[in-house]
Amino acid sequence: MPRGILIAKLMKFIFAAFIVLAVVGGVSAAPTDFVRDVRPILEKHCYECHGEKKQKSGLRLDVKAAALKGGDDHAPDIIAGKAKESPLIQVITSEDKDERMPPKGDRLTENEIAVLTTWIDQGAVWPDGVDLVKIVDKRDHWSFKPVTDPSPPETKDEAWPRNDVDRFILARLEKEGLQPSPEAERVAWLRRVSFDLTGLPPSPEQVESFAKDTRSDAYERVVDALLQSPRYGERWAQHWLDVVRYADTHGFEVNTERPNAWPYRDYVIRAFNEDTPYDRFIREQIAGDAMDRDAATGFLVTASVLLPGQIGKDEPSKRLARQDSLDEIVTNIGQTFLGLSVGCARCHDHKFDPISQRDYYAMQAFVAGVEYLDRDLQTPEAEALRAESKKLSAEVTGIDRKLVRFVPLARSGQERPAVNARINTDRFAPVKAKRLRFTIKQTNGFEPCLDEVEVFDTSGRNVALASEGAVASSSGDIVVADRHELKHINDGQYGNSHSWMSNEKGRGWIVLEFPEEHTIDRVVWGRDREGKLSDRLATEYLIEIADVNGEWSAVADSSDRRAFDPKRTKPEPFSTKGLGKEEAREASGLMQQKAALEAKIEAADAGRKVFAGRFRTPDEIHLLNRGDPEQPKDEVLPAVLSTLGDARFPKETTERQRRMALGDWIASPRNPLTARVMVNRIWQGHFGTGLAETPSDFARNGMGPSHPELLDWLATEFMRSGWSIKHLHRLIVLSATYRQSSRIDAAIQARDADDRLLWRYPSQRLEAEMIRDAMLAVSGCLDLKMFGRGFDLFDKRGGLTGFKAVESYSGDGLRRMIYAHKVRRERDDVFGAFDCPDAGQSTAHRRESTTPIQALNLFNSQFTIDESAALAARVKREAGDEATQQIRRAYQLTLSRDPSAEETRDAEPAVREFGLPTLCRALFNSNEFLFIP
Repeated sequence: MPRGILIAKLMKFIFAAFIVLAVVGGVSAAPTDFVRDVRPILEKHCYECHGEKKQKSGLRLDVKAAALKGGDDHAPDIIAGKAKESPLIQVITSEDKDERMPPKGDRLTENEIAVLTTWIDQGAVWPDGVDLVKIVDKRDHWSFKPVTDPSPPETKDEAWPRNDVDRFILARLEKEGLQPSPEAERVAWLRRVSFDLTGLPPSPEQVESFAKDTRSDAYERVVDALLQSPRYGERWAQHWLDVVRYADTHGFEVNTERPNAWPYRDYVIRAFNEDTPYDRFIREQIAGDAMDRDAATGFLVTASVLLPGQIGKDEPSKRLARQDSLDEIVTNIGQTFLGLSVGCARCHDHKFDPISQRDYYAMQAFVAGVEYLDRDLQTPEAEALRAESKKLSAEVTGIDRKLVRFVPLARSGQERPAVNARINTDRFAPVKAKRLRFTIKQTNGFEPCLDEVEVFDTSGRNVALASEGAVASSSGDIVVADRHELKHINDGQYGNSHSWMSNEKGRGWIVLEFPEEHTIDRVVWGRDREGKLSDRLATEYLIEIADVNGEWSAVADSSDRRAFDPKRTKPEPFSTKGLGKEEAREASGLMQQKAALEAKIEAADAGRKVFAGRFRTPDEIHLLNRGDPEQPKDEVLPAVLSTLGDARFPKETTERQRRMALGDWIASPRNPLTARVMVNRIWQGHFGTGLAETPSDFARNGMGPSHPELLDWLATEFMRSGWSIKHLHRLIVLSATYRQSSRIDAAIQARDADDRLLWRYPSQRLEAEMIRDAMLAVSGCLDLKMFGRGFDLFDKRGGLTGFKAVESYSGDGLRRMIYAHKVRRERDDVFGAFDCPDAGQSTAHRRESTTPIQALNLFNSQFTIDESAALAARVKREAGDEATQQIRRAYQLTLSRDPSAEETRDAEPAVREFGLPTLCRALFNSNEFLFIP
């Protein structure tokens, strides 16, 4: 054998022997090197799905910190020292095709699996600094850093700046070699600031007064007057309602009405008018029930929600619906106050921002006791309305007692009204009775239920009351403590929560025994006089009385009532059929009195409740695997976002304390986002675009500010002023920046087409509400009544589909558009085309589209035709019959100026041939009317 071959065989034998000794004798195997041995395997088989570009199941294996943390499903995936327990090893060795990794391509070889297994068992050593990719620290972002207080920069041009806002703008322009535009004409500025602060144009009288005002503080006087106007709150509340998705319906397919949502809208208007400090404004909307601002918490429940009847009856469906409703609250809080997309972390750690899935559920724990429901307003005004409603209801009861004598007697041969869930009267000839039995033979479903049975004697006294000594018995009942008990049948209280329910399906009876014999003539009963429920209603029944001798006789039954109709949800109106002339006149008079009282009751009741959430013991919140309520992991307690603080709260923290703590954290001056986000929204409201273009996304996916130092200076000034929003308005609209002309300079535009450097004032089209309100204002038809229930834009206030738009308006329909009943996901036919949000999603910034349908709608709609006629009538009253004076007045009212000689010459023939309304219609459709100059 050649000597070289012999040496090779000998070395092979020695190596094998060493391996045996290592295994048998306990000699440690050589450590696995991550870079040399492990990373090539991961790179070959894993990086395609778990690398820099893609991280399926939240698992990333090309970076140490991410790999050792693990994915969404079973973190950690690498358990140092325990290869068999590590999910990474389990999935690469699994025989289950659905579970085995990688799902495509070649399986790992036995040698590759052995290398990974040995590496993990040896402690999964992954040296620092060897990763091929560096993960950017998500927390290293301008918006998460503390707000600074930069000094206004010096500028070459010291004459142009009017306040410190201008110094920041001018410094940037000078740096770019640009200069600001000339100052706008006085009337153009007046029209601009009037629309900006109130949403309405200035009147001709205001224009004339300002044009003649030569005082040095003329501009300041205008701004102060506009900020003090009640119209200011109506305008700026609309900006806020866009962001929080306010609507008067619940959304989704059924889209039922929220009849008590509007007090929140009114709260927002009042808050802006009162210049409520913004930090308090935040706290009120999260915990206003603890701050004497009950309606303010309507913010928590502005989003769409599924009602109980729209949720599956199974428990998983209920849990999912609950998670969805809580998610809407967390999303609303995050985007509105913080400018963060917190909701993106519901199923996994945020892909771009430093918000973990645990952060998300910790935020959810703050609001885990909020339900999407109405609650009674606890205000002096609401208490007064309750007292008024009670008084009016007593008057209605008195009228009902008078009307009873016109109700057809039972078994009189006259057909009586069908039974209904609220209240039914059975009148009969006076008869002496010691006991009364009410036997139910059939219902419209389930066990019968009665909320009260009243028995009246001929003097009008209810002798069936327990307080009068009457004793009740029954065939058997379903007892639900404090809700369904026999004692409720005659306790004098109405509604399902104070009712008796039989224990037999479709049948049952109750007996009322009086302490002495009474002469009675009617029985009044109902299933639910609060009108909430209509099931379990007695549709066939028999009423009997027994005298002192115990003899039973029938006095009334359902046989002479009209057939029960399940589609009829409201009680039938009182009928005078069969009455004599005098009786019919008297009954009709009583019904008119009753209708008037009921209208007053409805108005009083409307101000007693608010859709602002109902609060209860918080749910136990768990981190959910992939956001699935059926895969709960460990419990999560309330805590602020870890990037922005470390405040945590124990499980025992009460529901209200949780919300108050959340409000305090958001409104803290130390929170770097709160002031910046609101300042940016205010800036956007004046210039059309914020300093940061993405007003509800201040994190890594958003756009950075064009003037970061100005944003921080404004945020600091905002807090320094006591969080006064009006103070910021004043600073901005009195600046030289705001006072610029909107004139376009082609050379500068070529360098800054989007006007991000604000070298001119960016002209903007009026928003939909402003167009409608302005048309009503100049025509003289605008109703300035504030607050209360919204007027109708459609023929119904909620429902599936098929909303027919109202075309002509009168009365409340002539109020400002902010007071319209807003149907979610349903756009107004005319003004919806002008990018008016439908409250389906938060609208932090309205897009400004230009489409043919806008011009067609605005020119041909009945609303425009009506307002053109109204404007023409006003012009004739104020300008007389001479055509040129009419044209002049029409221009003054609509465009805040006199027409030119050429415009007058063009308009005169049209007015003479087609009438003044035609000119008014054309002016309403002109760009000059529709755009802020």
